[in-house]
Amino acid sequence: MASTTAAPAQGHTMSREERKVLAGTLVGTTIEWYDFFIYAQAAAFILATHFFDPLSADNPQLAQIVTWATLGISFLFRPLGAVVAGHIGDRFGRKITLVMTLFGMGAATTLIGLLPTYGQIGMAAPVLLILLRILQGFSAGGEWGGAALMSVEHAPVHKRGLFGAYPQIGVPIGMLLATLFMFGLSTALTPEQFEAWGWRVPFLFSIVLIFVGWLIRRSVDESPVFLEMQQRAKESSAPLGQLFSKYPREIVLAALIFAGNNAAGYLVIAFFASYGNKVLHMSRPETLIASLVGGVGWLVFTMLGGWMSDKVGRKRTFQIGYGIIILWAVPMWWVLNTASLPLFALAIFILTIGLGPSYGPQSAMYAEMFPARIRYSGVSIGYALGSIIGGAFAPMIAQLLLNRTGMAWTIGLYISLLSLVSFVAVCFVRSSDQGKDLHVAEVHEEYVKSHPGEIVPPVAGEPEGDVAPAAGAARH
Repeated sequence: MASTTAAPAQGHTMSREERKVLAGTLVGTTIEWYDFFIYAQAAAFILATHFFDPLSADNPQLAQIVTWATLGISFLFRPLGAVVAGHIGDRFGRKITLVMTLFGMGAATTLIGLLPTYGQIGMAAPVLLILLRILQGFSAGGEWGGAALMSVEHAPVHKRGLFGAYPQIGVPIGMLLATLFMFGLSTALTPEQFEAWGWRVPFLFSIVLIFVGWLIRRSVDESPVFLEMQQRAKESSAPLGQLFSKYPREIVLAALIFAGNNAAGYLVIAFFASYGNKVLHMSRPETLIASLVGGVGWLVFTMLGGWMSDKVGRKRTFQIGYGIIILWAVPMWWVLNTASLPLFALAIFILTIGLGPSYGPQSAMYAEMFPARIRYSGVSIGYALGSIIGGAFAPMIAQLLLNRTGMAWTIGLYISLLSLVSFVAVCFVRSSDQGKDLHVAEVHEEYVKSHPGEIVPPVAGEPEGDVAPAAGAARH
């Protein structure tokens, strides 16, 4: 059955609606990751002494490991968030799901900024902290999938990688916002002021970002693919069942492809700053400056990676990115260990040269791996599982390796091996999927073939009253 939409012309000019969609997806992922990164950087510098005070007094290294674990625990709830948001998104629309997740993330972040410490309410403090982290993880599970699909489904076929890079750069932009905030507070306040109340300010600022995000998101129309899907009354009541039974290969590949990048990314986000400050005895502002350099590199190379994937292919771009990470992950530690700010920042910047190409094309590649009817669920769950395998406990594992061996290069070996797994996984993605029609017609045809004898509402452009042919019969 032929697609009912023609591919956009090569001379395509971005429309006002497409610009609105890209702005909406970029804002959403920026706010999501700002919330996550503020927590990650607070975990690097401050949370161990405020919420795990007894451990911090007796065993500071163990307290830091436990704090890194609270960073990772929210990732365990991302698949559940992806399941719920994916089901709602497939049924009722991308936009309403994005608004819900935006408010969930922001509310959890703001409440962390208001949370009493261990010294004020005892064990209730870490318990409430973990519960708010769970809410963050649940909300974030649905945010990325919706943002990625709104950008890719609006894209001309020859610019999917570039359009799909917009929600991706929300990660480094969110990191830059979080790091700038921490840097400003670290330099403007005395250490005592920062310890007492200054660290709370970036969490409370999330209220402002929620309002800005809501203003932009409410004006973005639903994606064309979803609007066409709504023309059919027959819809799967259990898309997840079909997802896991029919597309287990794609789910596993999607998860493994993301794992290496996510693990390396969380070193840039939080661990390097903690390592520089607590192990190399660099000042907090110095390590934050290095993180800012890393954030700029990540932003530039992520956009470049999305653009490259439209030119040389998604697989090749991923392979280039992971190749750089594999080769640099171990030697970069000898550069970091100089404790020289220019060299420390350079080591992080070189790592982002690999992070960008192995992240920028992700939205487009994932969208092309799954059919429209279960695409939201597929990309969200693949992404969530990949974040558990990769970044959820990467800082904690890095801290454990450092404590156990005393040799920082073993952390690089861990990142290199995980990136090798991701490199191999991306090799198994079907190259023929790139540029395929994301139109819902392919799903309609699949449904018709799998339900012989059933009257199926037509896709737009088809005559009404089609009856599904007998199994095995061709339908033209």
